Amino acid sequence: MVEQIIHQQIVLAIIIRANYKKEGISFFTPGDFSQQLGYMNRPKGYVIEPHVHNLVERKVTLTQEVLYIKSGKVRVDFYDDDRNYLESKIVEKGDVILLAAGGHGFEMLENAEMIEIKQGPYCGDEDKVRFEHRQENINYK
Repeated sequence: MVEQIIHQQIVLAIIIRANYKKEGISFFTPGDFSQQLGYMNRPKGYVIEPHVHNLVERKVTLTQEVLYIKSGKVRVDFYDDDRNYLESKIVEKGDVILLAAGGHGFEMLENAEMIEIKQGPYCGDEDKVRFEHRQENINYK
């Protein structure tokens, strides 16, 4: 299953659940996202020809990150650009989430291991603005 979290026609996140399965190749992101998220299911013997990638200069103005939940259970809280809480979702072992826009926060509901993939180079304190969430507003599915 694939879920999109959308607010005011903007894709905030895409979640690919651990049980997602489809033949062939699928991409879940539009071509203008700075992170491209896809899925491949190929049979034994299928060959992807060796290749190199061309040097293409790209301009990245918004960090988008991908989390692979290796183990555990995590609540993801979504916020709009004005830091207003919108909703929460639970991701767990085997799920992948692309955080594409807006704000987000996390609470580990179980011990959790995650692998994070995002664009570099990392800009330190320039990379993000932290803010408090109000626990009483949390409403997750």
